[in-house]
Amino acid sequence: MAEIGADVRADMWDVVVVGGGPAGSAAALGARRARPGARVLLLDREDFPRDKACGDGIAAHGAEELALLGVPGLIDDYRPAGRLEVISPGGARVLASVARPNRVVPRMVFDARLVAAAREQGVEVRRHRVRALADRGDHVVLDGVLAARAVVAADGANSAMRRLIGAPPSPDRHTALAVRGYADVPADDDVQFIAMQREGWPAYAWSFPIGDGRANVGYGMLLPRLRATGRPGREVLHGRLAELLPHLPARDLRAHHLPLSPGRPRPGAGRVLLAGDAAGLINPLTGEGIYYALVSGRLAGEAAVLAAADPVPAYRRGLRRSLGRHLRTTDVLARAAQSPGFIDAAVATAARRPEVFDLLVDVGLGAGTVPAPLAAAVAARWLRDTAGRRRAPVTG
Repeated sequence: MAEIGADVRADMWDVVVVGGGPAGSAAALGARRARPGARVLLLDREDFPRDKACGDGIAAHGAEELALLGVPGLIDDYRPAGRLEVISPGGARVLASVARPNRVVPRMVFDARLVAAAREQGVEVRRHRVRALADRGDHVVLDGVLAARAVVAADGANSAMRRLIGAPPSPDRHTALAVRGYADVPADDDVQFIAMQREGWPAYAWSFPIGDGRANVGYGMLLPRLRATGRPGREVLHGRLAELLPHLPARDLRAHHLPLSPGRPRPGAGRVLLAGDAAGLINPLTGEGIYYALVSGRLAGEAAVLAAADPVPAYRRGLRRSLGRHLRTTDVLARAAQSPGFIDAAVATAARRPEVFDLLVDVGLGAGTVPAPLAAAVAARWLRDTAGRRRAPVTG
């Protein structure tokens, strides 16, 4: 790494954000709102608009984050999806209206709008791929030519920045692989659909209608389960998607890794903060990541400008306040959900009790937690079902 020169010192940035997805744009917007005069640079290796493999779902919690970032109407032109249908691994089914509708916005649209919003708020946006990082004590240098008092690394599941600060990658047991495409559906379809599969569990397929005659469709499973099949990943993922959604032939299929949250995400090191997928902030129950990206990005951007000399502690405190209990909840539930019977019991309970349905949606798509009485009710159902299967007579 070349030593920093006078020309770089003259072009010192308050914050450089690496990655222009939801976490990166949220970081840039959050930094500018926390300190309107801050010099913020947003880097991405691609131009926008660009496609990104994702489920495209944006829950009401995500919309609330957009309001906090100063862009409350960013996705109002997309129709809300008012109903959700879930089929558990054992066939339990629930179809109900959600308390707060979700929207499905293709990432090619959503990300480009967020980047444009950041630019409108005074953020400079450049196309640049970061390959090197050097800590100079009171600032960070990227590629020998960009200097910043703090950096937000929001460069996705395969984060180069995460490697550059020496953080280990997501372990295989906390990594999923999914394939996403688009399929034709009736324009008035407003039911988000999730079909779970016992084979290779945890695994499920989804169909999320956009409202324009298309649906985002896909299938995902844990990486160790995929490898255990001994078959090519493309063959498994494409084949199971077609098996579970035979009426929705998919096009534009793309695969992507999902570093699932272990309950205690690593916030960064020194003057570099990790946000979104780069921090392993993906819901381990559902694979949802956009809400986490917006929250963590905003918090990272705020910490970067308000506590640049030592931003990690401030960022960690923000994550703990906003997501701490929720992340611990999803970590515990993800362990319990290794048994498909637990999910069968949860879905069966949700089918009978609307408040349980709403709570499960809140845990899966937002920052919800599970009260002890409800956890006990689901556990009791699970134990009854398990005992019933054990007592069932064997017929030949």
